[in-house]
Amino acid sequence: MKDSHGRVIDYLRISLTDRCNFRCIYCMPAEGVCPMGHDEILRIEEIEAIARVATRIGIRSVRLTGGEPLVRKGVVDLVAALSDMPGVENVSMTTNGVLLPEMADDLKAAGLSRVNISLDTLDPEQFTFITRVGRLESTLNGIDAALEAGFNPVKINAVTVRSLNQDYLAFAKLSIDRPLHVRFIEYMPVGDSSGSDGSGWGKQDVVPSEELLQIINERAVAEGLPELVSTSDDDKPLGWGPARYFQFPGAQGTVGFISPLSRHFCSQCNRLRLTADGKLRPCLFSDREIDVRAALRNGGEEAVHECFLEALNLKPDDHHDKVGTERNMSQIGG
Repeated sequence: MKDSHGRVIDYLRISLTDRCNFRCIYCMPAEGVCPMGHDEILRIEEIEAIARVATRIGIRSVRLTGGEPLVRKGVVDLVAALSDMPGVENVSMTTNGVLLPEMADDLKAAGLSRVNISLDTLDPEQFTFITRVGRLESTLNGIDAALEAGFNPVKINAVTVRSLNQDYLAFAKLSIDRPLHVRFIEYMPVGDSSGSDGSGWGKQDVVPSEELLQIINERAVAEGLPELVSTSDDDKPLGWGPARYFQFPGAQGTVGFISPLSRHFCSQCNRLRLTADGKLRPCLFSDREIDVRAALRNGGEEAVHECFLEALNLKPDDHHDKVGTERNMSQIGG
């Protein structure tokens, strides 16, 4: 199915929960967000019902997000149900990796095809500062567990924030000796744009991808490494996202750049988002939401189908440089 601007929509991101075992500074306030009530959160069987309807409009790829999706009870059974669903070609997940050492094998057996692991620094002290409560070792162990379980590809998502002064080359070098695919994501204006609670956004913190690529190459050359070169289509990791991929010659993995601000990719957008409380969002940067939860509970799957058709018609042509959203990233789904 196509939206009103002619774009094929085949990708649904489903947030399983607004809860998380981290409190990342760009995602939520230090005290967390006010947790949703039990009746507000979609039940596992409701998520399955909505996903079944989504396949009727052509959804083929499903990504599970949060909050932290692995804190949601029943997540392994949900992965199995989605993986077996006619029309669904792959099920993936974005996670902070903390629970992967104990869950990776079960998730792989259930049919999860690949994982993206969020990691914004390789410095232990800075990691605790960014996450407020986390330990770097826990996420690194999660990366090891994902590789050992046989997930392919394993992608590392790093949000670049200028004021954090992250070591970008150290991240890029993760791709050399292991099949890891590091993606740098420009800091996006989601949530409170004032920054007053530590979870806001400021334009001064955005590192444009072209500048970042130049920084990495200059530092690589200074260390005696070759510059990154653009990958061929055959070398790009599987995925439905908008990243541009590069590679150190001979490296096992790749380095990707996701540029929602400096290189708009709205014209190629292929996704819809479902929040944990059952709201269908046509666009990350828009506050327009369609209440799928109410539609399902009051009108069944046919009413949900109408919600998806409405969402297709409501997808904007571009985010038009909108700054700030009513909900934080953890409430929308990362």
